[in-house]
Amino acid sequence: MQRILIVEDEQKTGRYLQQGLVEEGYQADLFNNGRDGLGAASKGQYDLIILDVMLPFLDGWQIISALRESGHEEPVLFLTAKDNVRDKVKGLELGADDYLIKPFDFTELVARVRTYCAGHARRPQQSAPSPI
Repeated sequence: MQRILIVEDEQKTGRYLQQGLVEEGYQADLFNNGRDGLGAASKGQYDLIILDVMLPFLDGWQIISALRESGHEEPVLFLTAKDNVRDKVKGLELGADDYLIKPFDFTELVARVRTYCAGHARRPQQSAPSPI
């Protein structure tokens, strides 16, 4: 079963994502702040990370920067209300694979999740990235 990490501080949205992805056949872990999300992500056990930008303790920009600097290559999909072009470009330049704006359509999100999880499953396994 493919594992997805969700880092989302808005409880209703987080539970909606988690429940929907579980119903789609994924294992979905939910963390509601950047510190705990980075801790979970740094273990390198996920096929995809769904990441909000505006989070308590560490924001999404800091999380993806720390992950990429330590060698983590898991696909990252930003799911955020930050909708201006500068933010989209920043997220992609920091190493995100995709950037989806809230509000979003769940069927579109699931299509993107399937694409990234399928691509991650085809990647050759490498040694674990260095801990953060």
